[in-house]
Amino acid sequence: MNSLYNSWRSFQDNFLQYLSAILLVGLTLLALLEVVRRYVFGVSFEWQQDLVTFGILSGIFLFFGITQARKAHLRVSALLLLLRDKCGRPGRLIASFAEIFGQLLAVWICTYMVWTSIDHLFYLIKEGRKTESLYFSMWPFFLTFLISIGFLGISFIFQLWNEVRLLIGLPGITAMQEEEEDSGPIL
Repeated sequence: MNSLYNSWRSFQDNFLQYLSAILLVGLTLLALLEVVRRYVFGVSFEWQQDLVTFGILSGIFLFFGITQARKAHLRVSALLLLLRDKCGRPGRLIASFAEIFGQLLAVWICTYMVWTSIDHLFYLIKEGRKTESLYFSMWPFFLTFLISIGFLGISFIFQLWNEVRLLIGLPGITAMQEEEEDSGPIL
């Protein structure tokens, strides 16, 4: 499991985060170019707004699993930290069970979302649904969303595996133990 986790993190760190960054930066620059074109020259691409909106959303979606793996997401962990630090072994046990429950629930939600949305993806493809400007099909953006939710679920699975192993007294995923919460720069 250690080598799988290392491969997963390598994929996230060496490819996915850069793809996400390119989408976010590139489409932000396109939006700025459009502001200049619209207000200085009085012309604008009809398709630009849809591309910027759905492209930036796709870039954000692709980063979901990375923020989860880095533990850089927004979460309320004050109660779990208090239980671990102030309540001794029973507190650590309760906090571990709460984390495991939360991760199980998250894996189930990610799986459910992807599984039940596949029919909708095929519907979008079959019906040829388009964005508002009618220049872009909706399905590539929806597919990106589903893949991103799947990636998020994979990150939760690794954290669940690690937490369960630590709870039963076995060594967890080595690289995960070495990472700190919110560690390192974004890129």
